[in-house]
Amino acid sequence: MMKKIKISLAIFVFLSVLSSISFAQGNGSKYAGEFLSIGVGGRPLGMGSAFVALVDDITAGYWNPASLSKIDYPQLSLMHDARFGNLLNYNYGAVAIPIGKNQSLGLSVIVNGIDDIPDTRNAGVLYPDGTIRIDPNLVTYFNANDYAFFLTYSKKQNEKFSYGANFKVIRRTLGDAGNAWGMGFDVGVFYNPIEKLMLGANIQDITTTYVAWSTGKKENISPTAKLGTAYVLDVPFLKGTIIPAVDFDVRFENRRTASNFNVGPVSFDFHGGMEYTFDHLVSIRGGYNEIGDITLGAGIKLPKINIDYSFTGGFKDDPEKLGNTHRISLIFTLEEDKFKRK
Repeated sequence: MMKKIKISLAIFVFLSVLSSISFAQGNGSKYAGEFLSIGVGGRPLGMGSAFVALVDDITAGYWNPASLSKIDYPQLSLMHDARFGNLLNYNYGAVAIPIGKNQSLGLSVIVNGIDDIPDTRNAGVLYPDGTIRIDPNLVTYFNANDYAFFLTYSKKQNEKFSYGANFKVIRRTLGDAGNAWGMGFDVGVFYNPIEKLMLGANIQDITTTYVAWSTGKKENISPTAKLGTAYVLDVPFLKGTIIPAVDFDVRFENRRTASNFNVGPVSFDFHGGMEYTFDHLVSIRGGYNEIGDITLGAGIKLPKINIDYSFTGGFKDDPEKLGNTHRISLIFTLEEDKFKRK
């Protein structure tokens, strides 16, 4: 059985990457789905988004659908993220439930938006001196919003191997300039080859996600392979555990100068993080993400609720104008016998 699982995992990763290359070469709209790359949850974001192999809670609906089967109780999660000096608001919410002895279902929603964007197209006034100036009374405002809905299914094949998939729907609006709909799929696997070593893979937009605008424009979100590993180190003298984690995002959009490393049109972005947890109660975290930012975080596990915080500094070129990013996320767990997985 174990040999079959290893062979299946190898075939899955190979075929997924192969299909990603074939769909992405020359067909993608670079950065079309960039809002989907921001990430969710204070814990993973505090670790530089190195979480594909480590995730074991409701946020698996985003990070790796295979790992949603690890939950034993229904969970609810919420997160708010105000970015770039409160210019952009990014919100996340999710619910997940265990089904039977080895399956889980989840629904996640991401809302990313900028409100009250000035529209000066019809606000220009011609003055007698021949200059055109903006009349504030003629300025109108519009909103730009992105929505993503993830429906997740996950199954634990055995204690070492699980798999899962997302069906996702994308909705985009841009004032009176139009709106768009899109649909796509993610497929993930989790493998625990030896005790305390975890491996994960999440192939996002595996068949390419197509976004069609009401104006007739079409965008394609090319596949991204998110590959990760994590290891749990017991540290008795610190009365806790230390978990280092490493992820790589593999894209096929020819991001030569906007990636950490590339081989032709294939680019690689690195995420690294570490977490120390004291007595299964309090955690501190640090990480490094793909754009070179140092991330910090902390969390506390209370009865039925986890509270996590993460911090990322502003862009290095102009940190004062763009500001720092603070995120707080909550995970509520209905940790009662009557709700426990059968």
